[in-house]
Amino acid sequence: MKKITTLLITALSLGVMSTANANTLADIKSSGKMTVGIDPTFPPYEYTNNQGEIVGYSVAIMKSFAAKHDLKLEMQKMSFGGILPGLISGSFDAEGSSLNYTPERAKKVAFTVPYSKTVNGVMMRSELAENYAAKMLTVEDLSGLRGAVKSTSVPEKLLKSFNQTLSDAGKEPITIISVDTLDQTVSTLMTKRADFVMDDISVLAPLVTKYPNRLKKVGELGPTQWMGWATRKQDTELNKALSEHILAMQESGELTQLQKQFLGATFTVPADNFISEE
Repeated sequence: MKKITTLLITALSLGVMSTANANTLADIKSSGKMTVGIDPTFPPYEYTNNQGEIVGYSVAIMKSFAAKHDLKLEMQKMSFGGILPGLISGSFDAEGSSLNYTPERAKKVAFTVPYSKTVNGVMMRSELAENYAAKMLTVEDLSGLRGAVKSTSVPEKLLKSFNQTLSDAGKEPITIISVDTLDQTVSTLMTKRADFVMDDISVLAPLVTKYPNRLKKVGELGPTQWMGWATRKQDTELNKALSEHILAMQESGELTQLQKQFLGATFTVPADNFISEE
């Protein structure tokens, strides 16, 4: 019995090692199909248009990568909070949702070179925004207010850090309302269950344009961060291929054109040193 148990443990260990060392890129090319987990509720990066198609800046880059390697791209919709757990557990080949690059996430996954950069902004209903029109927004201005953010997102983490700052100053904390999607954050704001929404400024801009009489951006808070995709730590070949494709698109000018089309701004993405210190 002991011998059988030992053999079983060895076999299971080899199975785990085999999975951990699998070459995902080779498997993808062999199957001719690439499955990505994505939360298409983050315009202009990844979102669902009126025709039900998943589109956006990052989606265009992923489609370009798939086309280069003659792959069928399948996008598996899921909530943002399930993206990294799903990636790590192997539920799909790669993740297709845009991520802020943080040291905390870098402990769990490997980032590709970034394709965008982000800074978070605060959006309020117009009648409340008037109180902040003539000043630079500070963390103290949010004391006692209710903020809606996407669960497990960088804005949620920022609000938690702001609460520590407010606590140290003896001020009332922000009530954090965590929801699954951008639409839910906006709905929470519109129905006055929240006083503000915090998200990437490129995400807030289309909303302010869509509802110019109802919503206003009142300022920016937090650090600027690079943004892009992550792979599993062991998927070095896939990570390299995605990174090389992003840099090649930058070299050809295709990335700049997509930035103009979707983001309304252009910038050069770095090939290294893109994870900020915590």
